[in-house]
Amino acid sequence: MLRVLAHLSALPRWQKVVLQVVLDLCMIMVAYLVAMALRLDNWNFSRSLRYYMPMVVVLPLTIAAFAQIGLYRAIVRHITSRTLGSLVFGVVFSALVMAAASHMFRAGIPRSVPFIYIVVLFMMMSAARLLARNIFRHDAQHLRKPVIVYGAGDAGRQLVNAMAQSKLYNPKAFVDDNPALHRATIGGVKVYDSKAIARLIDQTGAKTILLALPSVSSLRRREIVQNLSALQVDIKTIPGIEDIISGKAGLADLRNVTPEDLLGRDPVPPRDSLLRQNITGKVVMVSGAGGSIGSEICRQVLALAPKALVLYEMSEFALYAIEGELADITAQHGLQVPVYPVMGSVLNGARLSAVLARFGVQTIYHAAAYKHVPLVEENMAEGITNNVFGTHTLANAAVAAEVERFILISTDKAVRPTNVMGASKRLAELVCQAFAAQSSGPTVFSMVRFGNVLASSGSVIPRFRAQIAAGGPVTVTHRDINRFFMTIPEAAQLVIQAGAMAKGGDVFVLDMGEPVRILDLAISMVRLSGHNPYVIDSEKDIDPARGDMPILITGLRKGEKLYEELLIGNNSAGTDHPRIMTASEIALDMAGVTRILQQLQAACAAHDAAALRLILQAAPLDYQPSDLGASDLLIAPLEPKGAPAPRGRAKPRADLRLVAASTKKPAG
Repeated sequence: MLRVLAHLSALPRWQKVVLQVVLDLCMIMVAYLVAMALRLDNWNFSRSLRYYMPMVVVLPLTIAAFAQIGLYRAIVRHITSRTLGSLVFGVVFSALVMAAASHMFRAGIPRSVPFIYIVVLFMMMSAARLLARNIFRHDAQHLRKPVIVYGAGDAGRQLVNAMAQSKLYNPKAFVDDNPALHRATIGGVKVYDSKAIARLIDQTGAKTILLALPSVSSLRRREIVQNLSALQVDIKTIPGIEDIISGKAGLADLRNVTPEDLLGRDPVPPRDSLLRQNITGKVVMVSGAGGSIGSEICRQVLALAPKALVLYEMSEFALYAIEGELADITAQHGLQVPVYPVMGSVLNGARLSAVLARFGVQTIYHAAAYKHVPLVEENMAEGITNNVFGTHTLANAAVAAEVERFILISTDKAVRPTNVMGASKRLAELVCQAFAAQSSGPTVFSMVRFGNVLASSGSVIPRFRAQIAAGGPVTVTHRDINRFFMTIPEAAQLVIQAGAMAKGGDVFVLDMGEPVRILDLAISMVRLSGHNPYVIDSEKDIDPARGDMPILITGLRKGEKLYEELLIGNNSAGTDHPRIMTASEIALDMAGVTRILQQLQAACAAHDAAALRLILQAAPLDYQPSDLGASDLLIAPLEPKGAPAPRGRAKPRADLRLVAASTKKPAG
């Protein structure tokens, strides 16, 4: 049987059409004979030639009608109810031709025969086509992957219909949380309670679950995926059902559920007026334009119709990549926004002043920074120079150029920092607050503080993916370590809106939601990859009997915090946006900031790690380094071979203790 079906499937299209025509001619003749027999209650009529005269006209005209309505253009395995509807029209036309031919040839066919003929012929032709469709589909199902569809709503139904047209998946069952749908059959697929999914996997052999839940909340989706991940099945999510229907996406676009899907949350619609306030019709510059946050800000700025967009970036490759991407977006959407790629460092004051004056920049999003905690911890002088002095240089140039808005991208690691990166970003906030306090010009300074963003460079998620792909172990620094997470588009969108609400010196804090335990994230990622994870404290504990993917607890890295915070105190206040708060925290005047910068500059020039730590501890940052390791010596300058040994480290200035939080200013 399978060999016959394979042979039929391999026939050229015209041969398949000829075969259908021959079979239809036979069914038309049989339907006529059956209709006559039912009407006359005997087969004696078959000996009379006059009863067959109308078929000379009926047969060719019926086949012509079927061809005209497209019956022979339809592929048998993809026949739908629309095809059967067209068949009704063809059968009725055939009966009318029969009645007319009977009158023309004086055949004496009873008047009720055409009506009986309509019913018999339609039943025969529709049954034959549906039977052929089911046979071909059943044959193809052996080659398709068995799947279970989670969600029996409109999206799930459309998904099953789409599967019927493909050679990829064979739906074995629906599961749904709605009791009203249980035991129902939709599109030939039965609906079960979601609690039965483990049993269904065993019964059907399905190793893939397709999530058809476009309208479910992110929280509920997260719960569902976490429950399913323990079953060690492949979990895929569908593209938007509108894209499937319109043809923009198909079943081949089904993708695996990612950690970003689990960590994401229901978006809050942005406020268009806030998005456009500092961008539409204005010249915007983004420093660090090639970074994770900077590049996303560039994409969103471009869509908001700025007068021009200036990309300021130190990395040649990063600048090349984002400029090329934005050029493609501009061409694709027909945007009339000039984009200027500018290579330069935020430490080059002359370069910055020239750029701001040349393009008439009105809004600056300052995203340029060194942000990787362990690297900055080992390269303290460079991290402080770039993050602190770079911010000071750009802020100074912005004031001189009378830029309207200056928005600093800060971090949750600036709150009670235990590492140099966080301390440097808190100092950058103090720099901006000092400029805001002393500035009499039009420049409005603000800072936006938030936690980790998903899929950014250096994020834990890409590292986990690489470790899983390499066969493990997946490394986590501590069993209880947690972090806040936010998608890059949401973070950039909120940064833009927060900057629009600034009045001067504001420290905005984004609502990051609930913190995520990194160990739980690692376990979920391993399970989503189809592996069985187990947690160990030493590589000596690796035991294949416990699972196939070990998660190794390595211990906190230098400068790493167990928990991140977004507020130094409890003095936050809400804003008009539900996910943006403002914090009132310690601020220094420009004289206080200048004293710290002078001391830092001397210590950086000497590459004196001890002095740098003392200066940061003395400043009003609440900086408490987690440890003082031997690696601090790495940033001392190397002496040429044979050079005399250094007499000692440069001592920090005695007036370090004078640097204090002498003023407490509300950030707003």
